[in-house]
Amino acid sequence: MIALLIRDLKLSVRAGGGFGLGLAFFLIVTVLVPFGVGPESGLLGKIAPGVLWLGALLSCLLSLDRIFALDWEDGSLDLLATSPLPLEGVAAAKAMAHWLTTGLPLTLAAPFLGILLNLPQSGFGWLTLSLAIGTPALSVIGTFAAALIVGVKRGGLLLSILVLPLYVPTLIFGAEVARRGSAGMEVLPPVLLLAGISLGAVAILPFVSALVLRINLR
Repeated sequence: MIALLIRDLKLSVRAGGGFGLGLAFFLIVTVLVPFGVGPESGLLGKIAPGVLWLGALLSCLLSLDRIFALDWEDGSLDLLATSPLPLEGVAAAKAMAHWLTTGLPLTLAAPFLGILLNLPQSGFGWLTLSLAIGTPALSVIGTFAAALIVGVKRGGLLLSILVLPLYVPTLIFGAEVARRGSAGMEVLPPVLLLAGISLGAVAILPFVSALVLRINLR
């Protein structure tokens, strides 16, 4: 499983698997928002938590279709299915690689991009915490959706349609944690709900993804 994780990390860097692409898109979204809503600092500060979370979510979408696509195209997925490593471990390793190359960089970059949107200083820590808790769910849910479209030609649009509704609860509670933290309000309820979503997704979806992969590989 560790060898598969290292392999996917190398592919993300060498083969254009999404490393850096999400960060670039996240930066573009953050820079363009003030042009769309105006330079008023008070307004930007209010919408910053939601905008940053939405930008992170959309950035995660960019590389989802490549989670299994490269392995499907070169036949590696068939070899992985017959290897000693169960498909549940394969799905978990894929999700972890996606988070390390997409979710983690977005989490670390978000506070710096928050400065561009006049995010209150009190919200930097809560924004980072919410992304650290919520982005693993985005990667695991995205891995499940990617497993659903394995073998589908030009499935990127279909993948987005499938995964966006599943991302809504994570977006709601993640943005709420950042918003409440910025406003100095109680944040424990949305933090617990966000953590529950991530833990539930991590515990359940690798098994569902493995089941879907077995069906698609038959």
